[in-house]
Amino acid sequence: MKIQIPACLFVLFISGVPLPQSPQIMAVDLKPTTVEGFDRYVRATEQRMETEFARPGVFLHIEGLSGGQRSEAMAAVRKGEIYMEQLHTADASGAVLGTPNGIIHHWVGAVFIPSATLQPVLELVQDYDHHQDIYKPEVVRSRLVKREGNDYKIYYRLRKKKVITVTLNTDHDVEYSPIDTTHCRSRSVATRIAEVADADQPGEHEKPVGHDGGFMWRLNSYWRFEEKDQGVYVEVESISLTRDIPAGLGWLIKPFITGIPRESLQMTLGDTRSAVAARLAQAAR
Repeated sequence: MKIQIPACLFVLFISGVPLPQSPQIMAVDLKPTTVEGFDRYVRATEQRMETEFARPGVFLHIEGLSGGQRSEAMAAVRKGEIYMEQLHTADASGAVLGTPNGIIHHWVGAVFIPSATLQPVLELVQDYDHHQDIYKPEVVRSRLVKREGNDYKIYYRLRKKKVITVTLNTDHDVEYSPIDTTHCRSRSVATRIAEVADADQPGEHEKPVGHDGGFMWRLNSYWRFEEKDQGVYVEVESISLTRDIPAGLGWLIKPFITGIPRESLQMTLGDTRSAVAARLAQAAR
């Protein structure tokens, strides 16, 4: 059935007036088969990562690129650029994995922080109570809920804007795996993602988990930290799950669904580098 866009909504869009936060016309159910497909994708990706970590003398994804690509990527990040690449995990036959009624977004990015050492970088990314200051405006609120050794439970309120505005309450389990004095890795899994309706208004409430706009149903992040070349390389691989793009609403939903995963990761990497650099400058005064 073709969905007709109300004329008033279209007028608001072309005139630049803010659109409603995740209108009810977009509501969709997260199906078990969609979750199964995402979980299958994650398992295959994590198996690939374990294979990469077994390589002698190679730690980062960009270090494992082919000769010319590797040289270009390493040179770019050393010059201050943010390296970004979209990835696709395939099965044993070489076919790219996907999931029904959803879209898997898979990106890797890397930055280099000159003059930094590993421990201060880890201290910053583990300073969850202040991530709302480091990663604003996307992270609206942040809180360390619990810590046991290298395992963290954290809360974020996220706000993502691109044509529409979506606010999410999210819980995450984060596990750090120190390797040696110059290498560390971590795995972050969102254990709960709830879309917030009427955010920051008197009637604010969460929509039922899995019955919402479908703008983020799952989010896994894998960080790699490597100290060398008189600085620290920070690399993040992000895998997220959203709804697919419905017929008739692509003009409204597609920019958000396809643009946010890349832009969010790029911003996270840039903000991490900027925050570490600011702390280093302050310490040098």
